[in-house]
Amino acid sequence: MAKTIRRVFVLLAAFGLAAALSLTTALWVDHRAATELPAPTGPYAVGRSVEVWRDARHELLAWIWYPADARAGAVAAEYMPAKWRQALERDRGNFNSNWLTRDLSRVRGHSLRDAQISAREPSYPLLILRGGASAEVVHYSTLAEDLASHGYIVVGFDAPYRTNVVAFPDGRVMERQPENNPERCIERADADKDQCVKELLAAWGSDIAFTLDRWQTSPFAGKADLTRVGVFGHSFGGATAAQFCREDARCKAGVDIDGIPFGSVVKDGLRQPFMFLLSDQIGGSDPEARDVAKRIQAIYQGLPEEGRLRVMIRGANHFLFSDDGALLKSHPVMNLLRLVRILKIEGRRQLAVTSYCLRRFFDTYLKGPGRQRLTLASPQYPEIRSLD
Repeated sequence: MAKTIRRVFVLLAAFGLAAALSLTTALWVDHRAATELPAPTGPYAVGRSVEVWRDARHELLAWIWYPADARAGAVAAEYMPAKWRQALERDRGNFNSNWLTRDLSRVRGHSLRDAQISAREPSYPLLILRGGASAEVVHYSTLAEDLASHGYIVVGFDAPYRTNVVAFPDGRVMERQPENNPERCIERADADKDQCVKELLAAWGSDIAFTLDRWQTSPFAGKADLTRVGVFGHSFGGATAAQFCREDARCKAGVDIDGIPFGSVVKDGLRQPFMFLLSDQIGGSDPEARDVAKRIQAIYQGLPEEGRLRVMIRGANHFLFSDDGALLKSHPVMNLLRLVRILKIEGRRQLAVTSYCLRRFFDTYLKGPGRQRLTLASPQYPEIRSLD
């Protein structure tokens, strides 16, 4: 009996060791695999330029995606510069960077570095993009590239001490300060939370305003139509988009991608066309989900009928609206989460549906002849569910 028990334990230990080695091998092989972003769906090639913008109160690293001329000899842009990758990997830690995330040096987008802007149109609508929480804006390249390929100039930015990690071309690396973490605000008691969120919204909104002000002296200034400005963002970036559109009339249309609205916009509402693009997590019955739905409803019911949308993507997950969540996290882990139904949609599919919704919305309200009722229903994307 004792020998039998020992043999069972030896077999179990061997099985456990084999399973651990198999998992380790799978994670390492996946980490080293090349990743190509989804191809843009529009008729334009996509250029990308990165600039440092500063004044006495602001310093931002601006990422600009735009319709480009695909001339011979054009050079593909790196997904993320090497010094930035190294700083981000240090910030995330060895396990997250080397086992749970794809190697960022092997990620390939579809942008051309500093390519000539297309002369096909005299000017293009300008879209301001803000990432979620403190995410680096390059992790929204799939959405930005697709919009640029359809004739938009898209400007995203990283703000020192508010973005997780910002690595400037001169070698400076700046990390987010704890007080600038939106998640810490939301965890506070109601009175403290409101004040904390108010301060963050003011800072993030100021960054957007500075971006629009600074645009006038950018190399692309004459190619953006500032009478057709859209603002969109994910998570707290979406909340910032809504609040900014409330405060600044330069915003002509906006989109909140799965962000909880905060600030005066919840009470005072909006006049511009606006869309809430939501994951299906919004449909929960817990107190937090009901509070979010109530905030969205308060804004939605005050929007002009011909310019309001409230749309859910069936199966969508809050963290799969970015490249990082949808494409770059460990595929074995993501497949396991889909197997047990924690995740219900494939990351590339969620990005494709999101890109379609953004494009249709901004085409209607920034390129269209005027305000008109938009219906996003499409047999190509049955995941789209209108909550109107």
